[in-house]
Amino acid sequence: MKVLVTGAAGFIGFHTSKALLDRGDHVVGFDNLNPYYDAKLKQDRLARLQGRNGFSFVQNDLEDREAVETLFREERFDRVIHLAAQAGVRYASENPHAYIDSNLVGFLHILEGCRRNDVEHLVYASSSSVYGANTEMPFSVHQNVDHPLSLYAATKKANELMAHSYSHLYEMPVTGLRFFTVYGPWGRPDMSLFKFTKNILAGEPIDVYNYGDHVRDFTYIDDIVEGVVRCLDRIAASNPDWDSDAPDPATSSAPYRLYNIGNNNPVELMHFIACIENALGREAEKNMLPMQPGDVRKTYADVDDLVEDMGYRPSTEIETGIQNFIDWYRDYYGN
Repeated sequence: MKVLVTGAAGFIGFHTSKALLDRGDHVVGFDNLNPYYDAKLKQDRLARLQGRNGFSFVQNDLEDREAVETLFREERFDRVIHLAAQAGVRYASENPHAYIDSNLVGFLHILEGCRRNDVEHLVYASSSSVYGANTEMPFSVHQNVDHPLSLYAATKKANELMAHSYSHLYEMPVTGLRFFTVYGPWGRPDMSLFKFTKNILAGEPIDVYNYGDHVRDFTYIDDIVEGVVRCLDRIAASNPDWDSDAPDPATSSAPYRLYNIGNNNPVELMHFIACIENALGREAEKNMLPMQPGDVRKTYADVDDLVEDMGYRPSTEIETGIQNFIDWYRDYYGN
C-alpha cells in the first residue's frame, strides 16, 4: 500500500513508518519539523527513514491547505495514518493558538484530503487525555467524555467529533486511537521518562508532580505501533446494532470506530521512578510539587475492544520498556 504518515519525524510516527516499511509498504512521511522540542532528535529519526526503499518525505505545515490538497491529489494514497499534532498538556496554557492551527485546522485538511481522494481508511491519533474529569476505571471508549481538563484534550475530542461527521456524511471509514502515555526509545524529551533519565544522569533533581500521587497506564512504543498497524489493516465498518436511543460513543451507524491502546496495567509514579533508578543504578533527588493545571491523577485503559476486534493486547512490562529506553538513551547521548 501507499500510506501517508503525518508526524513521521515524531516519536510514534517514526516507529510506525519504520514498521510499515519493514513489511513492504510505501510510506510518504509528512512533518513540519517544528521546534517544540529538539529538532536534531527529529532530524536523526528522519535520517533513519530516508535511507530506506519506499520512503519519501515532505516538509510542510498541516494548516497549509494548498500544500495538503496538492499532496493528496498527486500521491493518491491508499490509506492514511494521521499522527501529527501539537502535543503537550501544559504547553497548551502558553500557546493555545498552536493547538487550534495544527490539531483542528490541520485535521480538517486531512479529512478533506481523504474524502476528496477516495482514501480507503483514515486512522488518526486521539489521546487518553479526552477522559478528562472521568474517574470510573478503567477508562472505556464506551464512556461519555465531555469534560476535558486541557485545551489539548479538547482538540483531541474535537478530532473525534470531526471524524464522525465526515464518516457519517461521506461514508468515509475512520478509526480513532486513544494512546495512553507512550514511552520507549527515540521518545519525546518533554515526557517524564526522558526528563527523569536526563536529570538523574546529570545529578539534577527531578520534578515529581502531585507529590508522587500519580498513576499512569504507560504503554511501550512497540505495543502502540502494533495496535496502529492492525487498526490500519482492519477498515472501520458501521455497527449494525448501533442504537440512536442509546448511542455508543465508540461505534456508529457510520464506518467509525474508537479504540484505547494502553497497557491495561497502571503503574504508580513512584514505582516508575524506582524502575528508572534501578536501571540507571542511581537514586534521584526528588523535588515534590503540587498537581499541575490540566493533569489527571490516574489513567487506566480498558482494551477489551482492541483485543476482540484486533486480536491484540499490549503486554510489554514497565521494567523491560524502561531498560530499553535507557539503553537507547545512553547509546544516543553517549552517557
